[in-house]
Amino acid sequence: MTTEKKKNKIIPIILAVLIIIGAGFGIKEYIYYSNHVDTDDAQIDGDISPVVARVSGYVKQIRFEENTHVSEGDVLVELDDSDYSVKLEQAEARQKGASAGVNVSQAQISASSANTSTAKANIDAAKAKLSLARKNFERYANLIKDGSVTQQQFDQAKAERESAEAEYAAANDQYIALVKQVNTSESQLAVSNSGVTQQQAEVDFAKLQLSYTLIKAPASGLVSKKNVQKGQLVQAGQSLFSIVNDNSLYITANFKETQLEEIKPGSKVKIEVDAYPDAEVEGEVYNFAPITGAKGSLLPPDNATGNFVKVVQRVPVKIRITKAPKELMSSFRPGMSVKVSVSVND
Repeated sequence: MTTEKKKNKIIPIILAVLIIIGAGFGIKEYIYYSNHVDTDDAQIDGDISPVVARVSGYVKQIRFEENTHVSEGDVLVELDDSDYSVKLEQAEARQKGASAGVNVSQAQISASSANTSTAKANIDAAKAKLSLARKNFERYANLIKDGSVTQQQFDQAKAERESAEAEYAAANDQYIALVKQVNTSESQLAVSNSGVTQQQAEVDFAKLQLSYTLIKAPASGLVSKKNVQKGQLVQAGQSLFSIVNDNSLYITANFKETQLEEIKPGSKVKIEVDAYPDAEVEGEVYNFAPITGAKGSLLPPDNATGNFVKVVQRVPVKIRITKAPKELMSSFRPGMSVKVSVSVND
């Protein structure tokens, strides 16, 4: 009987302890989830810069190894530049020819301008000669009436006047022709200058194309997804490899739409990286995606078909990493799984 009484007392005690433990755990969980929003549908993300060939050519040299660090501006791939060097030489030769045409046009303008000045002086001389011939003719015309001069002298004065008029007209026509020639030469110079500008543009373009044979790192970071080999023919626009940018890591957490009400930009976040569960990593909410993950998928659901089943949607939330061990930051990789806990009552 004594043993049975002891058993009857132990069982209620054990139940009471279990109830207390369960109640304590429940209260703890209630308090925690009242102040936090959690999700394990999250991963590390980062800015990934694709490197593409901007010109076609055969790969001459590769100056990097996959999964190694490179610095912005480093030459990583060198293409055979023979064709582009020849095109640059051709463009420079055409530019020299166009420049020579400009020099010829300028020389023609200088010569035509000098001739124009001479023609202008000839007009002034012919005008003076014509004025004198007209006065002599008028004088002889008055004198022949009273017989003071002979008919021969009058005819000679008349001929000199007509000759002076012809010389003046010829000098004037020559001046007009030279002015037109100067205008024509100036127009030709403008065309030549335009040609030089065009050829300079072709030279610049050829230099630009030649520079593209040296494929450089657009940013500092780790090289991944190498897709190029020495001797390979690459085409313009072909992706060769990618670079995961330094200091660009962040967290993308896909929260349920029912969890978003209490999450605000700037909310503190505790981050647990699956690969490093003991690491103390913290962050803060930065912004929210403008659409749900399903809406941004390759084949978004269309509820208008009639086959509708309500599913709680998830919205990507970007979280900045504000605190993490320096020795581990270089070990974090985009795609790693994490668990985040957002503090909503801070």
